[in-house]
Amino acid sequence: MTQVQSGKPDYTMLDLPPSPDDRPYVLVNMVMSVDGKVVIEGTEQGIGSKVDQRLMRELRVNADVVMNGAGTLRASGTSSRLGNEELERLRESRGKPRFPIAAVISRSGDLPYDRLFFTARDFEAVIYLTAKTPSERVEQARASGRTVHILLGDDHIREMLRHMRSELKAEVLLLEGGPTLNAEFFERDCVDELFLTIGPVVVAGEKTLTAVEGPHAFSLDEVRRLDLISSWINPETSEVYLRYRLRRS
Repeated sequence: MTQVQSGKPDYTMLDLPPSPDDRPYVLVNMVMSVDGKVVIEGTEQGIGSKVDQRLMRELRVNADVVMNGAGTLRASGTSSRLGNEELERLRESRGKPRFPIAAVISRSGDLPYDRLFFTARDFEAVIYLTAKTPSERVEQARASGRTVHILLGDDHIREMLRHMRSELKAEVLLLEGGPTLNAEFFERDCVDELFLTIGPVVVAGEKTLTAVEGPHAFSLDEVRRLDLISSWINPETSEVYLRYRLRRS
């Protein structure tokens, strides 16, 4: 039985198992409301506090790659920056680059080229497209100056993870959403840990996104089971911070 740690978490010092040979060790980080919703008016803003944002940056200290789906990139304009010099120095003291590599995956190639992901040059970034991405959008992605990798197989997620492990030498991937991409990773059993912040708000809405959104609902035999590693209730924000590890049978 897993021993659950309590108390204020320090996500800069994660004791992670070795990564598999064929993919990075995958962390998923999400913030959701008490009723399980992850967006308010299309973005996650308003659910988590500045403390939650700090913990998200701490998780990036451990990551070699920080990834988002194209929908999240369009909505939030994320990058792989840490936004904190102390955390950046901590990465560098461990022999890592100042920032992780940023990554995005898109089948359509419909990407927001005015976002920091494309306009900044203080971090590396990789765009994953597929063989079905329209050629004009492939050329547009290449014209951005970012590295473009075309996924040719049927299982884009596993192919992408193999590329990250072999070509980018990534041992830890931090997946920051969105819900559709989370679902694809869970369906392929490619998630190792889930970091979940529960914000003290109720969002409601029949069609409001949850943390994992996919067409396939797991059966009783398929559900992904998790073991709680750590938990903490923040008395100042009333947020709950949870760390789970996927149970491997």
